[in-house]
Amino acid sequence: MNLLLSRRRLIAGAATLPLAPGLARAARQPGTLSFGLSSYPPNLSPWASTGTAALTVKIQVHRGLLSFGPDAKVRGELAESWTRDGDHAWIFKLRPATFHNGAPVTSADVQWSIGQIAGEKSTAYLRGQFQDIQTVEMPDPVTVRIVTKSPIVTLPLLLASPFAFVLAKGSTEGGGQPIGCGPYTITNQERGVAIDLAAFDKFYKPGKPKLKKIRFVAYPDENLRVAALQAGDVDIIEYVPWQSMTAIAADKKLQLSTTDGPYMALAFNGANGPFKEEKLRQAVAFAIKREEVVQAAFYGRGTVLEGPPIPKVSEFYNDKYAHAWTYDPDRAKHLMTEAGMANGFPCTLLSTAQYGMHKATAEVVQQHLAKVGINVTLNLPDWPTRVTLGNRGQYEICVQGQAADNNDPDGLSSYIDCELPPDNSRSFGIHTPRIHELLAQGRAEFDQAKRRTIYDEVQSLVIEKVPLAGLCWRAQGYGMAADVTGFTNLPGGLNFYSGYSLEDVAFA
Repeated sequence: MNLLLSRRRLIAGAATLPLAPGLARAARQPGTLSFGLSSYPPNLSPWASTGTAALTVKIQVHRGLLSFGPDAKVRGELAESWTRDGDHAWIFKLRPATFHNGAPVTSADVQWSIGQIAGEKSTAYLRGQFQDIQTVEMPDPVTVRIVTKSPIVTLPLLLASPFAFVLAKGSTEGGGQPIGCGPYTITNQERGVAIDLAAFDKFYKPGKPKLKKIRFVAYPDENLRVAALQAGDVDIIEYVPWQSMTAIAADKKLQLSTTDGPYMALAFNGANGPFKEEKLRQAVAFAIKREEVVQAAFYGRGTVLEGPPIPKVSEFYNDKYAHAWTYDPDRAKHLMTEAGMANGFPCTLLSTAQYGMHKATAEVVQQHLAKVGINVTLNLPDWPTRVTLGNRGQYEICVQGQAADNNDPDGLSSYIDCELPPDNSRSFGIHTPRIHELLAQGRAEFDQAKRRTIYDEVQSLVIEKVPLAGLCWRAQGYGMAADVTGFTNLPGGLNFYSGYSLEDVAFA
């Protein structure tokens, strides 16, 4: 069955297409994995944050010094080894590797890439964190010495992020296309529909990738995405809608992989509008009955999040802060009165109708805020527009669906440190200098007991300043054909990086 024709038929029959298991499976192209994305990527800029769908594609094309393996631990990529060199430096030894243009990967490419991410005009997701890098030295073509302004215990975690890719030196200058060294190369793009990738025959890991091709197809409608999996038009889908998980798990032709880690939260515009006032942000945090978000958006497959998003399994979890934002509408009204808004006020809430979880979360928030006198108008554009508006701070409240950048508390920096450059993943215009300072201290401290003290104060300040208001943890699912092997749904804060495992995917 032609994939595009099949997709058009699905769209045409969306109103009546059943979601029951057992649909006849389409013929699979030999050696080709079909992956159903939840959105067509807004762009494939290698260092920018543009959503999980885009990230999954970019991970196939690019690699950095390090990454995360199926065990959720840091592993070598372009770096075959890395060691601390005192408190202010790390040394990385590069393995033999080749860019897609045939050029070897050298220390000069690493130095240039880090410089581009940290540059003054950079819009890279990790630009703020990379300001802590003082110099990148090149003792020889296969050795990189990264010197930091202060000790950074978490530097390997940052460099394992898929926002720290190493590109061929100069490849993006003058409007050029980024040249990576990942397991696949892009061979074709049909804007808004599909992206085709082919295995790179000079990838530095012998025997990988295991498949010849990947075809990423965008299914923004979550029901069509599930139906495509059931019909066999795709082999894997991301963002399995929570209402479909039971059916997929029960279908013998399919398999479901779920893990906790991503969470839902609210971000605020602290530069303009009512939420410049801290007490009004606090009022919102107390006004929402989080159990209803879990039920409405996730069909009960989640747990309430009443504080900063640090899970119970973390050694930095503190029950004192984990339940700070219990449902208390009377307290919300009292805070509004203290802020001079006893009679309530109107505001806009940015979310998206493209993902059911975002839309349902927004609707529950709207309902509960109305009960305390905050009259919310919803803005529910498509996902690319949602990202653009978020980056510009064109909202007053914004629904966030996130996972920490890694499983260390420092992985929350991108979401709670509003001193970092504007980004759709965090609140806009809220000043958090003390949080920024403490996070820097936590990065520089190698003693775990002292780090716990630091992160206790961070959590206390998050409760006070409300750079985000947690709503709930959610189970995150991938659905797959029963014969797909090698895919790992990474846990916790690494969940959105699960695309790293596609190099290991094969068919049984």
